[in-house]
Amino acid sequence: MRSSSKRRITRRDILGLAITLGAGSGLGLLGSNIVRRLRQPEATVTILEAASYEVNLERLLRDALRLYPGFSSSIRGRRVVLKPNLVEYHSDRPVNTHPKLVAAAVEAFRSLDAAEVTVAEGPGHRRDTELLLEESGLGAELRSIGAKFVDLNLDPIYPVKLDASLTRLKRLWLPRTILDANIVVSMPKMKTHHWAGVTLSMKNMFGVVPGAKYGWPKNLLHWRGIENSILDIVDAARPAFAIVDGVEGMEGDGPIHGRPVKCGAIVMGNSLSAVDATGARIMGIRPGNLRYLWMALDHGGTIHSSRIRQMGEPIRRLQHDFALNKEYQYLRKPLSILDFAAGV
Repeated sequence: MRSSSKRRITRRDILGLAITLGAGSGLGLLGSNIVRRLRQPEATVTILEAASYEVNLERLLRDALRLYPGFSSSIRGRRVVLKPNLVEYHSDRPVNTHPKLVAAAVEAFRSLDAAEVTVAEGPGHRRDTELLLEESGLGAELRSIGAKFVDLNLDPIYPVKLDASLTRLKRLWLPRTILDANIVVSMPKMKTHHWAGVTLSMKNMFGVVPGAKYGWPKNLLHWRGIENSILDIVDAARPAFAIVDGVEGMEGDGPIHGRPVKCGAIVMGNSLSAVDATGARIMGIRPGNLRYLWMALDHGGTIHSSRIRQMGEPIRRLQHDFALNKEYQYLRKPLSILDFAAGV
């Protein structure tokens, strides 16, 4: 009797094929995520403990800057621009980078023989920057040390070609003060944010785009996607260093209407993505759940803890789970095996 070469396909066959394909796909994703982790450049981040703004912040910052010998030696004779977070003033809310920390940074960079240290910001809400300077206390603090302030909303602007152009804008107009600087330092307040999840060193760079060109609060760029805009702005402005004010942060409905939270941390480093990943971990947030940080991995970013050399205090010593609004609870989502492989 002639045997048939045909065999009926059973449900078991289909299930087996699905498991095989699923396993293959899973291993493929696992492998790609491991590669994604290994290609992240090594970075160094320093965590300082500061119980209040009354400690010797200048000495803390100066000593920490010297932990980056290549960077600190490059400061001599250069024009440095410090970009704090200056948005609005509310006496009961830590909205802005604290004036004492900004002044301490000015003096620390001067002590390393910077030719000039300027403080510059383009407030995204208030158009009366002079009033905001006085209300916040930053104006008085800068006058006391003879430091110059530039309103980036009103500075002359020039076009900068965008390489990745995630916003699909061909160029970004930036202030002369930022473009003429040899070294730009992002100095954000550690806060939650109702659009980006957090405000740390990369989101803080939104303030360098001029309101006179992009509106208040820079709505043209928000419409292009906040994460896309963050990466394009950082690419165009090229900040070289970050100092995050987490001595007192903001949790809940940030970046303006949240609640104060004592954290006692200052986070510093020459890789903004690594600084933000470390800041997020201090806040009890998984970095890979922040979309802009995940996107940064395709643009030379570093967020994996094994690729970050940490100096100063350990994260666990100063970690404080910042309260999150209901819609942002996913930022604490636990690691899956694929996420673990990528180290996010």
